[in-house]
Order: sequence, then C-alpha cells, then structure tokens
Amino acid sequence: MGLLTGKKGLVVGVANDRSYAFHIAKSLTEHGATCAYAHLPGEKNERRTRKAVEKLGPDPWLHPCDAGSDESLESLFNAYGSAFDGKMDFLIHSIAFAEREWLQPGMFRHTPREAYLQAVDISAYTLAAMAKHADPMMQAAGGGSILAMSYYGGEKVVPGYNVMGVAKAALECTARYLASEMGEHGVRVNVISGGYLRTLASSAVGGTGTMEDHALPRSPLRRGVEGDDVGGTAVWLVSDMSAGVTAETIYVDCGVSSIGV
Repeated sequence: MGLLTGKKGLVVGVANDRSYAFHIAKSLTEHGATCAYAHLPGEKNERRTRKAVEKLGPDPWLHPCDAGSDESLESLFNAYGSAFDGKMDFLIHSIAFAEREWLQPGMFRHTPREAYLQAVDISAYTLAAMAKHADPMMQAAGGGSILAMSYYGGEKVVPGYNVMGVAKAALECTARYLASEMGEHGVRVNVISGGYLRTLASSAVGGTGTMEDHALPRSPLRRGVEGDDVGGTAVWLVSDMSAGVTAETIYVDCGVSSIGV
C-alpha cells in the first residue's frame, strides 16, 4: 500500500509537465492518491493540461475553472463533489497571476491599482475561496489537507518579483488564518515555499535570468531544487504522517532561504 492509498483530491494549477503542480500530482499519484485536475478554460488549455496529466494515469478527471470567477469556482467544486461522492482529502492550490509588464526590475512603484488587485485576487484570495468550497467535503472525509505554493520573494525582496511578492505574502498569511479557522474541522492548511524552478510561470518574472545563478552558489546542498523535492514534501503534508502540522510555510529550496549573504 502507498502512503496515500485511498485518498482523493483536487490539484489546481497543472499547466504542463514542468510546473510544480505536475510534480506534486506525480508524487501524490505514485503514493496511491487519486488526483482530479482543474485547468484554465479553453480547448488549448485543456489539451495542455491533459497531455501532462495523462502521463500519470489514464482517463484523468478534468474540469475548466476561471479562478477569478466565483461562479466558475462553484461549478468546479460542485462537479468534483458529484464525481467523487462529496469527499475530498486534499486540495493543491498552485496558481498565481500578475501581468508580465509589472514583473520587471524597477517597475513595482508603477504597478496600477487594477494590476495590483488582480495579482492578490488570483494568487491569494482564491485560496480562501477554494477552501470555503473544500471544507464541507473535507469534513465529510474526516479531515483534509490544503496546500498552497509560495516563493521566498513573498518574504524578502527579489528583483522583478514585485507585486507577485506582495501576493505571495498575502497567500501565506491567508493560509495561517484558514488553518486557525478550519482546524476544528480536522482540516490542515500549509504552504510550500519552493525554490526557483524554471517554469512557464517563473519565466514571466523579469529577474529570473539571474535567480538560478544567485541560488546555486548559496545553496547548502550545492544544487538547485527539483520538482520531486517539492512533490515529496507535498506527499508528507497530505499524508497522516504530518497530522500535527498546520499553519506552516515550509521551505523546500535546498536551504537557500537560510543563508544571509
């Protein structure tokens, strides 16, 4: 038996087979979990997500979701509930968005109100919105684990990360408040702060060209983070082995965040 045999849940954010969400789903599946997937609306986005997750097993369950729409979120969770007997053991929130124009060094102070609020909405508020829908299904399952993905730029300044750093700080704080409120229902909420990984999302940040160059020499492990590193941590946080862990931001960055200079 795998560590997660019998557990089922929803993974939001698989864009392709290089994204953190994919590596998390891969690790969860390898340990026996059943994953359902949400993808951005549109045939192209569905094909891209399906192509990735079909590598993890046949006939994956997929459903479109515009995370910026309350109606779309409700439709996603209603469809999941109908397909999986109204029970959810885990929810993986691995989505974020900010307009590329404002993710450039020197552009933070120029970020317009609309772009600022959109980044916080999609990257942070959606965790609370999804948790609201997941809560009754996790209670029906006897408890559950919610995971969100962050980055060190939410705590320290990373050139070009800009409004996304603000959004990630809000995400981490949101997770703590959710953990406090949902703990009485047996629901745990944690954040994984992953190290720099070259993905579709990270390519939008203007300073990414130097992130890897800075991180590798500072890493206590003398290497960069890999998708499986985050995937393994997600398995632990979803499993009953982490039953006493909630409201935490756990760094999986080969130790880079521990180094001061």
